[in-house]
Amino acid sequence: MKMAMEADEREEAFGEFLVRRKSLDQSAVSRALTLSRTGQQPLYSVLLNLGLIEENKLASAFAECFDLEVIPPDAFPETAVESVALNAAFLTNARIFPLEDSQERLLMAVANPLDEHSIRAVRLAVGKRVDLAVAEATLVERAIVRLYGEDIPEQDTELENTDVAHEQDAETLKGLASEAPIVRLVNGFIGDAVAEGASDIHIEPSERGLVVRFRVDGRLLERTVLPIGQAPAITSRIKIMAKLNIAERRLPQDGRVQTAVRGRHIDLRISTMPTVLGESIVIRVLDRESVQLEFDALGISDNNQKRLRNFLERPNGVLLVTGPTGSGKTTTLYAALKTLANPEVNIMTVEDPVEYRLSDIKQIQVSPAIGLDFANVLRSTLRHDPDIILIGEIRDLETASIAIQAAFTGHLVLSTLHTNDAASSIARLLDMGLESYLLTSSIVGVVAQRLVRRLCPKCKRPEKLETAMASRLGLGGDAMSEAIDVYVAVGCEHCQHRGYRGRSLIMETMPLTPSLSRQVLDGADAQTLRETACKEGMRTLFEDGLEKVRQGETTLDEVLRVAQEISVENIAQQSDPS
Repeated sequence: MKMAMEADEREEAFGEFLVRRKSLDQSAVSRALTLSRTGQQPLYSVLLNLGLIEENKLASAFAECFDLEVIPPDAFPETAVESVALNAAFLTNARIFPLEDSQERLLMAVANPLDEHSIRAVRLAVGKRVDLAVAEATLVERAIVRLYGEDIPEQDTELENTDVAHEQDAETLKGLASEAPIVRLVNGFIGDAVAEGASDIHIEPSERGLVVRFRVDGRLLERTVLPIGQAPAITSRIKIMAKLNIAERRLPQDGRVQTAVRGRHIDLRISTMPTVLGESIVIRVLDRESVQLEFDALGISDNNQKRLRNFLERPNGVLLVTGPTGSGKTTTLYAALKTLANPEVNIMTVEDPVEYRLSDIKQIQVSPAIGLDFANVLRSTLRHDPDIILIGEIRDLETASIAIQAAFTGHLVLSTLHTNDAASSIARLLDMGLESYLLTSSIVGVVAQRLVRRLCPKCKRPEKLETAMASRLGLGGDAMSEAIDVYVAVGCEHCQHRGYRGRSLIMETMPLTPSLSRQVLDGADAQTLRETACKEGMRTLFEDGLEKVRQGETTLDEVLRVAQEISVENIAQQSDPS
């Protein structure tokens, strides 16, 4: 009882310190202390689980309060400290990690310096001086799993093919998934992904273990590899968050979570997929607060903005945005809706799924499982007197036909399509079975787009590009002029040594002009349409990308990667007369 009272007093004193430090207000601290006592959880766990304070800020507060050093991520050892007489289960429960061991002293990283009981137990076990340093709880847990994972007791969660086994296994998995280290580990992945600006988290079983990768600025980057024995608990934790069936491992599942991460409102889309090595999970991270639905913020050039606004000023017709998955099509359409939104127009969207919630716009989520598909929803939508309709994607002839019909009856319809460029969209719709005369009389314009990584403004470096290469690429220069400057990626702390930070749109905008309409009616192919559009002023994806290279916004390699099927080396070889 005395020890419990001492623990409560320590936590109260630290809470008061947080208030004096202005890390939290008094109401937040009081709420956390109450929940800590009623739920029998340490104060620091409550603070983090409620998202009241970020891990790094809590570690900094602990360090300041107890006059301790904060251990950075790269200070954890590559191999375990073998001489320490502490088992992995104790380290995991106490969130303590041995950093250095010598005859005189033991240096320990602790996530919670308030836990005097565990710290005292370490001193008794090692029989020498124990020095403490503070580390983020997630870093401590990951280090323990990485170096001591094989020694952490695991429970057998192998499924048998019976209903009773499924029920028993579900209860076991719920217990595993509710363990504090697993909860903290999963929350840590999500928090790190948000901090890095990742769009997706991939959690994949492999021969090496459970691989965790983040997609940052379009590229997958490996973050950690955990023991495969941790997979059932981690997978179950994520399924519980998304309200999925944790005992079902044979079928794909999809779910959604709305949560607060480090003080920011985040939407998570969860997708599970059975593989031969276990369940693979992809978490789409939708940070509503970081998305700027403005044409300028998306990096759309002035010329393309002007064309886009001309399309959007039409009272009726179909505007298509095309590109591969993950090229930002929906975000562009959301930005378009934001420019169109006002109290005098009725805007409705039909999406699968609804990615971001837009104020004052009616958004409808389709559900094919109950017969609520695009075509059925669109028919009902037209009876609700909309002025503008956004269709998440035109996937089939029925949806395309209803979109065309809506355009003929006075609606402006915005939608997406999967094609490589603007001109190919016409061929794609014709392949679906639409008549050419319907296309030419309803489509107002087609936009094709890609995302290129933006150069980090802190570390980008100019580099000379040979005149012959610049001339061949259309970047300017001739045989008599000097080499021109382009910028290359370097890498620094600001961009986490990637050389890039954020992404920008490159785009081609093709209005369906009278000459293009005649060619469509005459059966012209996509290449012919593309050549005509370029003659009439359309700037291709590649040309729009080169403009961003000129402006120092991205690199030549990046533009070639997403908008051209040849590399710099190929161009150089073609330029060489030998």
